[in-house]
Amino acid sequence: MRHMPSHPNIVSLRAAYEDEDNVHLVMELCEGGELFDRIVARGHYSERAAANIFRTIVDVVQLCHSNGVIHRDLKPENFLFANKSEDSPLKVIDFGLSVFFKPGDRFTEVVGSAYYMAPEVLRRSYGPEVDVWSAGVILYILLCGVPPFWGDNDEKIAQSILRGGIDFGREPWPRVSANAKDLVRRMLDPNPSTRLTAKQVLEHPWLKNADTAPNVSLGDAVRARLQQFSAMNKFKKKALGVVARKMPVEELDKYVQMFHLMDKDKNGHLSLEELMDGLHINGEPVPESEIRMLLDAADTDGNGMLDCDEFVTVSLHLKKMTNDEYLAAAFDHFDKDGSGFIEVEELREELGPNEQAILEIIRDVDTDNDGRISYQEFELMMKAGADWRNGSRRFSRANFSSLSRRLCKESP
Repeated sequence: MRHMPSHPNIVSLRAAYEDEDNVHLVMELCEGGELFDRIVARGHYSERAAANIFRTIVDVVQLCHSNGVIHRDLKPENFLFANKSEDSPLKVIDFGLSVFFKPGDRFTEVVGSAYYMAPEVLRRSYGPEVDVWSAGVILYILLCGVPPFWGDNDEKIAQSILRGGIDFGREPWPRVSANAKDLVRRMLDPNPSTRLTAKQVLEHPWLKNADTAPNVSLGDAVRARLQQFSAMNKFKKKALGVVARKMPVEELDKYVQMFHLMDKDKNGHLSLEELMDGLHINGEPVPESEIRMLLDAADTDGNGMLDCDEFVTVSLHLKKMTNDEYLAAAFDHFDKDGSGFIEVEELREELGPNEQAILEIIRDVDTDNDGRISYQEFELMMKAGADWRNGSRRFSRANFSSLSRRLCKESP
């Protein structure tokens, strides 16, 4: 962030302080809310409005790339408005997964968020083109309200991305201009070598003439979908936050001890062979393909092995997503009256007065159609939607990394 030039559309790093355990980053405060929340609050939402928003997003991508930075985690939640004024600048945040690059560099880490991952990320060989893909996914969502590649878990989302193919059949696509659809197609080109660069995207007729794009409303259905998509993300994030706070230190220490038992050569790292042997000894029936995936997902420094912190972090995330005790605690947090159900009023208390979005969440999660969310339905939502590749690298690291590092150092 210090490397990036000062820019009105990039959140600024004010200061950094370090103590014995942590580095504290003091960031610019963005009080204007998330991108989708602003869109749905405006009422009239048209292709022209989407084009003007999107031009800013691609400007940021171009600025990053021209300064040798790949953001690697572009998604709507990472764009905030600086303040509540109508002309507030839109700012990209969260450079936690960003990386420096030089022309020709290829990267292999599987990072980012499932819906926005380019196919070459899943194939583990990629460059700056991945940011253009992610921005293309955002554009698709901006124009119709749902992601182009869909699935009820990460594996199915990945399969959808690798299969490719873009649906322009459903509403409002028949009413969207040919130029807009052409840009979506060329940004979501599965071949990174023929995909548009950020500079070429800015030169595309749809963005060059953004002020003359159709000003006809994309329809209330699109606004409702955007609102629901945003609210569901907030619901899951809040639930994950409750789960994290319930995790006891003793649970953390158990995985630290397991790491040291599995680290046969005592070099402070687990190889694939040590992982396979250790999980077999611990009675975990994990196929080799899944152990390789676990290693790939948790290996944040890309050295092909897991250090103690990486092992503990991913183990905790996988554990808490399958541990009924932690999920039950998260469910109880929402079930304020102890009725055994999360009801509309309780969701409203947590997510604010987004009436349509809350009803959509209930509709999506409530499989027996009784108008409320039971524990079984909540559990299904959390386990099916757990983005563990992403969460193990971001959410869990934020909550447990400093503690696990300390425990790793203290253990023999």
